[in-house]
Amino acid sequence: MTHDLVLRSRRTVLPDGERPAAVAVRAGTISAVTAYDAVLPAAADRDLGDLALLPGLVDTHVHVNEPGRTAWEGFATATRAAAAGGVTTLVDMPLNALPPTTTVDALRIKRAAARDQVHVDVGFWGGAVPGNLPDLRALHDAGVYGFKCFMSDSGVPEFPPLDAAEMAAAFAAVAAFDGLMIVHAEDPAVLTEPASGAYPAFLASRPPSAERRAVERVIALAERTGVRAHVLHLSAADCLEPLAAARARGVRITAETCPHYLTLSAEDAVTPAFKCCPPIRDAANRDALWDGLAAGVISCVVTDHSPCTPDLKQGDFATAWGGVSSLQLGFAAVWTAARERGRTLADVTGWMSAAPAALAGLTRKGVIAAGNDADLVAFDPDAVRVVDPADLHHRNPVTAYAGRELAGRAAATWLRGVPVDDTPRGALLTRNGAP
Repeated sequence: MTHDLVLRSRRTVLPDGERPAAVAVRAGTISAVTAYDAVLPAAADRDLGDLALLPGLVDTHVHVNEPGRTAWEGFATATRAAAAGGVTTLVDMPLNALPPTTTVDALRIKRAAARDQVHVDVGFWGGAVPGNLPDLRALHDAGVYGFKCFMSDSGVPEFPPLDAAEMAAAFAAVAAFDGLMIVHAEDPAVLTEPASGAYPAFLASRPPSAERRAVERVIALAERTGVRAHVLHLSAADCLEPLAAARARGVRITAETCPHYLTLSAEDAVTPAFKCCPPIRDAANRDALWDGLAAGVISCVVTDHSPCTPDLKQGDFATAWGGVSSLQLGFAAVWTAARERGRTLADVTGWMSAAPAALAGLTRKGVIAAGNDADLVAFDPDAVRVVDPADLHHRNPVTAYAGRELAGRAAATWLRGVPVDDTPRGALLTRNGAP
């Protein structure tokens, strides 16, 4: 069999670890994974030299915001930034666009906006909000990967939080068809208004207890209903103990964290570019999150890329929009910190590719294996750069990483065996192959 492409690397990250290998591609699919020096007839054969070969990253927490708030971000710019950072698949969050993805009609509008614009593959989450309980099964059948809900104010009026009774009803409804609930877990009863515009006041207004109490409620509901539940953007290490205990009891619950919680700290937060909800906490908390990753209590690292226009990041920590933009930088940021802690490329790739793919049920993504999509990244783990916002593809390149030195750069990205360039070739994905 003649292959379309063969990529060879002495640092190929495979499901069983890093080793020399050759990866062959035919018709967009990985057709073989063989010895590095295997003879493989191919139209193109490239040795990557000192570059590592990774599976394309999977980011299941991205706010694209189009349509409706396309000035904040859009499918063309977000997916171009994703590819530049080694991300070949993302799943778009259901809020910040107008309309939010809470009905099948809104999903159709979102897909129409994305069509012919995406440089990487894109799937969609649905939303669970007050009043849309009858829409959840239809959205599931239309192919969303699960349902996001808030327990506290989302920041946008068209996506309100669920109260206790509504959340219980949504969990039960989604459990009935074995769907997935993903939860922004902060208890509104614990949250307060910041006493000032300084970062310590903002941090105090969203204490770890707000996350812990909310996570404990999610665990109790998941245990009672049997639903698959996932805690989004975990920032408080205080939540690790109840999550570990619940998983040991067989509760179907997982958790993710984000690059900014693993690589930044409250001491770094000098401008509103660092503001996000839940907040970036202190260095000791950050270290404990790394321990949670090592123990498997946290399974995924995803960006929660949540951009806005630059004017909304002006002012102070009490008034600025909350969200960190890192879609293009997330892997490099985590790799920079991970290697200082003795972790490997295989570790980081597992957290940022295989685990998010498994969460969403993206069975052809996340690992380099025969039969999977040939989504691949040539990665230079030793390239060092100082982050310049002018180099970012995000529509509004405001980032907490500006001026920081990061190690690692995606040198090339392939989507189903084709190099990603200025021509959008991404596909719109559905959980069940629905059109």
